[in-house]
Amino acid sequence: MTTTILFLALLTFSCSDMKQSNAENEEIKQLRAELDSLNQLKAENSNDIKGQIATFLTFQKENAEQAMNFYIELFDNSQIVTIKRWGKEGPGKEGTIMHATFNLNGKQFMCSDSPPIHNWGFTPAVSNYVECVNESELEQLFTKLSENGKVMMPLNNYGFSQKFGFVEDQFGVSWQLNLQ
Repeated sequence: MTTTILFLALLTFSCSDMKQSNAENEEIKQLRAELDSLNQLKAENSNDIKGQIATFLTFQKENAEQAMNFYIELFDNSQIVTIKRWGKEGPGKEGTIMHATFNLNGKQFMCSDSPPIHNWGFTPAVSNYVECVNESELEQLFTKLSENGKVMMPLNNYGFSQKFGFVEDQFGVSWQLNLQ
């Protein structure tokens, strides 16, 4: 009788352990599937960057972060993707941007605070061209981008579109704003 009770107890614990083991195996399978899915998503996103062309802005007055935040506030569908900062070891000032990636309305940009001061800066010959959705957006962007900057072509109809303006913003970056 004692042997039968021991046998039944052992069988009960074995079945219980098997149920727990099956549940753990199922959880592990689900976690593996989730990890595989995340790895696939990561691979797809990293492939999106390869072969693409992005605008890179080199700031020389330690104001890359200020400019990046200013642009992100101006354009819908914009965000900071990554920021890597200079540390104590330099050569840039600690806390300034070594390299940052951000999106403006879905387009990728990169920027940095350059430790050395170069003999060159931004030039209007290379500018960001924005096709505005409506006149309100055009005027808003023109006003904000030209504030503390320079108007190179005021908003007007120059014959190639309804309205066009060309500005250099407070950071020295040029913008062509157009409304078809």
